[in-house]
Amino acid sequence: MELQTISQVSKNFHISTRTLRYYEQIGLLKSVKKEDYAYRTYGQEEINRLQQIIILRKLRIPLKQIIIILESDNSRKVLEVFRQNLIEVEDEITALSTIRSILQTFVNYLNDNTNLDIKLNLFKDKSIQKIVDSLAISKINFKEENAMDDLNKANESLTKLKDVRIIYLPPAAVAAYQYVGDEPEMHVNEVMDEFVRSSGLFKRKPDLRHYGFNSPNPVDETGFHGYEMWVTIPDDMEVPAPLTKKYFEGGLYAAHMIPMGAFEEWGLLNDWVTKNNPKYESNIGDRGAECMFGLLEEHLNYVNHINLPDSEQENLQLDLLFPIKEKD
Repeated sequence: MELQTISQVSKNFHISTRTLRYYEQIGLLKSVKKEDYAYRTYGQEEINRLQQIIILRKLRIPLKQIIIILESDNSRKVLEVFRQNLIEVEDEITALSTIRSILQTFVNYLNDNTNLDIKLNLFKDKSIQKIVDSLAISKINFKEENAMDDLNKANESLTKLKDVRIIYLPPAAVAAYQYVGDEPEMHVNEVMDEFVRSSGLFKRKPDLRHYGFNSPNPVDETGFHGYEMWVTIPDDMEVPAPLTKKYFEGGLYAAHMIPMGAFEEWGLLNDWVTKNNPKYESNIGDRGAECMFGLLEEHLNYVNHINLPDSEQENLQLDLLFPIKEKD
């Protein structure tokens, strides 16, 4: 098999190039770089490993545990990882089964009492309260293993976003830095962290916020992409080169929190905003690829990252931020 470029792998497996690069950063996946060739490439062994990673992610297994599964020669360690995840899934099934039983009880009760006042307070009704109090926690027994198609359908259902927040980001002056090249996220992080520490920015602006976005998209001639990072600063503060001072207009955003590395959830947030949302719609306007169409990633708890520079990347959390507006 010929080596596949990172763009080819991204397209074939519906996984972002940034996710692939992140997997490499944490030692989960390796790429091969050919001499005088800018693109990352992947051989058959790496492709097979990626397929395993994708399946394990669809089983909702954390990246740290996936590393254990794929790297360990000790089957007991792997068995323990699966057992831990099985217990967590069974707990979720139990909780959801209880919720289902309660909802079904309400439906049955109201079907049998269609002449009741619609404003009836179910929880003040003694017969309903007895039913709720006596509900048994049931378990679901799966009698057969899921085929890949079933797993994909289950994963699609489970990953529909239900926790999107609507937030307002205030306008602010920002210190900005952009870099185009290999591992641009790491490069801009190092430069921005040094600026924040050396300037004592947290003392001058303890409520600072930390944003980032792809800028620009991958460039065909080089194979490299860019990343731009902002930190909010006092309005009267000047910044040293190579940083530049910009002004962020702020606005209304749909926000969804992810653990570091789960960048595939950008697609889920996009679907939440753009597909049949009854109240909100996209507000990217004429913002182009140079600023990732106005989409932002906010580094949560950045102050802790600065104070603990050795904190592990996979423990970080990000808010994915999609500009929106209310429908007319």
